[in-house]
Parts: sequence; C-alpha cells; structure tokens
Amino acid sequence: MDLASFDISAERGFLPRRDPLATLPRRWPSFLNDLAQELPKLLAARQLRAYIDAHRERWSTGLGNRGLDELRCAARILAFAGHGYVWEDPHQPADRIPASLAVPWYHVMKKLGRPPVLSYASYALDNWRRLDPTRPIELGNITLLQNFLGGLDEEWFVLVHVDIEAKAGKALAGITQALRAAHADNPDEVMQCLHAVASAEEQMLHTLLRMPERCDPYIYYTRVRPYIHGWKDNPTLPRGVVYDGVEDYQGAPQHFRGETGAQSSIIPALDGAFGVPHAEDPLRQYLAEMREYMPTKHRAFIEALERLTDASGRALLFGYVRDRRERHPKLWEAFRDCVRLLARFRETHLDYADRYIHQQHQRSASNPTGVGTGGTPFMAYLKKHLEETERFLEG
Repeated sequence: MDLASFDISAERGFLPRRDPLATLPRRWPSFLNDLAQELPKLLAARQLRAYIDAHRERWSTGLGNRGLDELRCAARILAFAGHGYVWEDPHQPADRIPASLAVPWYHVMKKLGRPPVLSYASYALDNWRRLDPTRPIELGNITLLQNFLGGLDEEWFVLVHVDIEAKAGKALAGITQALRAAHADNPDEVMQCLHAVASAEEQMLHTLLRMPERCDPYIYYTRVRPYIHGWKDNPTLPRGVVYDGVEDYQGAPQHFRGETGAQSSIIPALDGAFGVPHAEDPLRQYLAEMREYMPTKHRAFIEALERLTDASGRALLFGYVRDRRERHPKLWEAFRDCVRLLARFRETHLDYADRYIHQQHQRSASNPTGVGTGGTPFMAYLKKHLEETERFLEG
C-alpha cells in the first residue's frame, strides 16, 4: 500500500503531487487558454455558446505524449466550457455539444480514464493555485484557477474541498502505516497510527465547519450549483446530450452524472479501511458508479483497501483491533474514535445538504431541490450513509 504508486501523498492526499498548471503550453491551441480566461464573463453575458460556436475549426486530437499535468489542465478547461455551454441558459439547456468542443474533450478524458463530463477531479482536485508557493495548501493561501461565474461564494465552496483533500493526506498515510503495523502485529504502533488518522479527521471536520463563513446557501443554490449538474437522471435533459463528431458514440445521446462530492475518494477510502458496510441496494450501486468518475489510480487505491481482509472476511484493520479489544481496550477506542469522526463528518455534510439545497426554493426544473447534482435523491442517501456508519459503531 505505497501511497506514491496510487498518485497519493501524505502531504497532499488525493491532490496532484505537483501544483496544477494554470494554462496550457503553446503546443495546445491558444483558443483553449483564451476560452478559460473569458469563460466567466461570457457566461455572465450569456454569450458563451455564441463564442464557442464561432470557433468551429477542428484541431488535432492526436495527443501523443502529452503529460498528465497538461491533460488535467485541458480537462479542466474543456469541462467548464462544456458545462457552461449546456447550462448557459438553465431554462433551455443545450442537448448537443459542438464537435469543436466535444471531440477534444472526449479524447482528453479517454486518456485520463474518465467520462467527458465535469467531475470532482477537474472541479476541485486540479483547480487551484497557491498564492504563496512556499506556504501550505490551505484556506487563505489558495484560489481557484477556473470559475463559472466567479465570486466569493463559488471560490469558497470549492476551496473548502481542496483544503479538506490536503488535510486528508495524513489520514491516508496513517491508515497505510496502521495496516503495516497490524501485519507486523504491533498493536501499540497501530494505536499511534489511528491517533494520527483521528487528528487528520478532526482537521478535515474543522475545515468543513467553515463552509458557512463565506458561502451563503442561497448564493450557492442559485449561482454556483446550476452549472455542475450532469445529464443523467436530469429532468430537463431526459434524453441526455449528444457529443457531435465523437465517432465512438455514433451520434447517440450520452448520459453522465454531474459533479458531486460523492466522487471524492476520501470517504470511500476511509469506509474501505475501517470496514464500514453499505447494504446491497441502489445506493451501493450509485456509489460504485461514482468510481468511474474518479482518477483511475485513486479508484485502484480504494479497491486495494477493500481487498485487505482477514481470514474471517472482515476489513483487515477492523478485524485486528476488534480481536484485541479485551486485551487492548485503548486500541479499540482509538479505532472507534476514527469511525465517530467519520460519522460526524457525514452528519455535517447532511446538514449542509439540507440547508444549501433541500430547504431552498426551487425555481427551475434544471436545479431541483430533491435531487442532487449526481441525479439521485441525496437526502435519503446521505441519511443512509450516516445511519450505516452509526450502526457500525454499535457493533
């Protein structure tokens, strides 16, 4: 379970190991950098579709040996442009994306192993820069590289996620160290590692609790959320979206989920490490589907954690500490502290979902209060997540 082999680090968690590129190098079409820069103003004026339609020229999709940093940067620009094109007018969303945008978007995302739609990776993981490169990746020292409309609420909403991702690195490192210590049958070291995991979780929760400081629920719902919806289980795009010029799709409409925090790898990784179970139902199927939108190596990390089981089929870490809870009660309590903090994180997230979405006044079918940006009944799902975590604590 070497973190580096999964493109993860103790310092940055699932964030890229190098700061994201702000712009694409010259070998990419200059149109893309221009589009990224002008997108917020064009979207505010509802001229983005016209701007993109006016640039119909094709460009080579032979990506050759373009590096991962460049591909991530291109994916970010194309995803924001694609969603801006579709949702420029939320009352009349576009059900076709022109070939000049759809074709390069498809090929870039194929290289990255994700669908051509805005996912959490492009929205948060690869969408930040440090104001002072010598200081940490944290609120107060980070800003977004790409916005839809821009403004304090949009910035803060995404940057809170970036800060949490950075703080999660120590939790992931603690988990892998705890697994190694358990394999070596060193309960004292396992306990120390679990304390480190809990400390990181407390920092993540502290950042999450700061969301209301600069992100107002009404502003989020009306000006931030409309652009991150997808086109699967979306009432205003029931037939999906056609990607013009993408030969592999053969003109058939595509159905992809919208950007959602469920595409972050942190919580699934913690669930896998702790052994928190999820019942076999539509929720579990949805969570499995969300992995298709994660970076491939992060997906592999979660799957590797889930494969680590003991002879009884229990999650390795859970089985190790539970078998020793009589002899080492402090070890068992350290494990339970980690799970309690996971439950608190979920509880806070549920509260925000209620305040920022469910309690808002729906004015458009394209921005429903009962369905998440991933196209699911989020309140029922989030409650179920929390209940399953709390039941696990009782066991």
